[in-house]
Amino acid sequence: MGLISFIKSAGEKIFGKSEETLEKEKAELIANHIKKFGFDTSTIQVSVDDEKVSLTGSIDTIENKNKVIVTAGNVDGISSVNDQITVTNPPPVEPPKVEKQFYTVKKGDYLSKIAKEVYGMANKYDVIFEANKPMLKDPNLIYPGQVLVIPPLQ
Repeated sequence: MGLISFIKSAGEKIFGKSEETLEKEKAELIANHIKKFGFDTSTIQVSVDDEKVSLTGSIDTIENKNKVIVTAGNVDGISSVNDQITVTNPPPVEPPKVEKQFYTVKKGDYLSKIAKEVYGMANKYDVIFEANKPMLKDPNLIYPGQVLVIPPLQ
């Protein structure tokens, strides 16, 4: 749990052209954005304060929690996500810690380059791709500023 930073101007444009969108409306738009990727948002509350999204409630797995966080944060106009989501089915044994749990894409990055950096093996790019579905639909379509979930290798 905690505050995860994002680049405000990078991400999916779901707020429309008006900066005047009310924060309650922004929260509803983000909740619908999360839901469109197939995540159960019935126990997650979304609130927006200027550029910060706060997520509270519970979700079934740590993997889904991380995906919901990056889905909410990778929205144009959002610079941070305050994660207050609890996991209802935590893993029975603490998984090995990865040095990075999230990765912010830089200009010139591609999934195999990121995999080489975080895992030491470029051919593990598919692990990162699978961990970020359904947000990612194609392993070749990532953009600078996008935040990705980096799962531990199993």
